[in-house]
Amino acid sequence: MSEKTVSRLDTVQKTTEAFLSWRKRIRREKREKQRKKNPVLDWVEAFLWAALVVLIINQYLLQAYQIPSGSMETTLMPQDRIFVNKIVFGPELIPGQIKLPGFAIPKRAQVIIFENPSYIGKGPVFDLVQRVLYMLTLSLVDIDRNAQGQPRAHFLIKRAVGVGGDRLRVEKGEMSFKPEGEAAWLPEPEFKKLAGLSYHTRRILAPQDYVEIDAAGAAEGLQEAGLTLTTAEQTSLTNISSIPYADSLQLDKERLKTLVSISPQDRRFAARYEFYVMGWWVPPTRIFPMGDNRDNSRDARYFGPVRLNKVLGKALFRYWPPSRIGEIR
Repeated sequence: MSEKTVSRLDTVQKTTEAFLSWRKRIRREKREKQRKKNPVLDWVEAFLWAALVVLIINQYLLQAYQIPSGSMETTLMPQDRIFVNKIVFGPELIPGQIKLPGFAIPKRAQVIIFENPSYIGKGPVFDLVQRVLYMLTLSLVDIDRNAQGQPRAHFLIKRAVGVGGDRLRVEKGEMSFKPEGEAAWLPEPEFKKLAGLSYHTRRILAPQDYVEIDAAGAAEGLQEAGLTLTTAEQTSLTNISSIPYADSLQLDKERLKTLVSISPQDRRFAARYEFYVMGWWVPPTRIFPMGDNRDNSRDARYFGPVRLNKVLGKALFRYWPPSRIGEIR
């Protein structure tokens, strides 16, 4: 073996021994450091790392939500706990702030979560703290509550019923559709059949309830016009309070219809009544979400179509209660 080869082998051996000695020293120092570490600080560090992981997953990938009301019955029941896919429509870079682009846009019939257009925040700092706590505790802790101690609806979970280009209208709680390019209105059951959709809706009000609602709406119009009400009309105003979840949209429509018949020259009443007749038009950059429980849902019928960039995710999976575990459709 040449002297040059022996020298190279010697160099490799020394380098290997030096590396192994360095690695052994690092491991020994790490064990010594771990041994001297305060157990409390060790637990705190582990908790903070776990919290950070949970926060990142909830903010950007998969977030836990608790269903607060019966607006989506029976698809989602009050107190159901679900996971929402946050990445599909683009997560927010910072809670309540800049939103990243997603891989898709909400489609018709998907169950989505979005920012409540009617929500009035308590300031950016409070909103940020509330959302962080909500995510860290997997929806168990919600500090944003009203005077009665109930959680305030910062987010809403509804079904995307109308999409860009659609026109929708409601008559006695029943929806009709006129998709872009169609000339005729289609009742929702017929439209779902043609579109191949299979979601279910629930009604609380019965057809006979609308006899009282229409009468009360007409009586309100007469009263607003300054006319004297008959005993029957006064009774209808009293009876309406006994109907749970009375349809306020139908009530207002009948009120305006009466006012238009009394004062057809008053454009204030005519314009609003025409809106009920023509319905809502959904711009291409918006979506029309509604609750499956149509008589107990405050949705786009009250605050209008929602901007797509306010949609935070798609309902994916129900993980609680155990008897209802499964995919959300």
